[in-house]
Amino acid sequence: MSDHVVASSALAGRRGRGVLSFVAVTVAGVAGAGLLAVVDPNEGGHYPTCPFLAITGLFCPGCGTLRTVHALTQGDVLTALDRNPLAVALAPLLLVVWVMWGLRLAGWSTWNTTRVPARWIWGLLVVVLGYWVLRNVPGWTWLSPL
Repeated sequence: MSDHVVASSALAGRRGRGVLSFVAVTVAGVAGAGLLAVVDPNEGGHYPTCPFLAITGLFCPGCGTLRTVHALTQGDVLTALDRNPLAVALAPLLLVVWVMWGLRLAGWSTWNTTRVPARWIWGLLVVVLGYWVLRNVPGWTWLSPL
């Protein structure tokens, strides 16, 4: 077998796994959003409590995200912003990354997440950590997910 055929076969195998991963993530995301659209997380007993909140009594950066997604599936952006404004702000970024992934798998030449400058990743980390601290400042409840 020639080197070209072996390389081509390896590329096809990686692309196949990439497509399978993309489809799995897409199905899981749509199913999760669909479940949150019909099963309201504001009603107790449907979803588990955040483990970090249960153990520490403090809100993590993700606390309120189930209720945020539920509100977004209902078209209620203001309630979503009340529950977790960081999740609402990062949702478009997540959507762009997902679209770029799909376009790359389709053979388009697009922006690649592996080429994100390190300072952007560090900046995102600082934002998430700052948000985590601010939503737990005593007496300052405007970032709490309740």
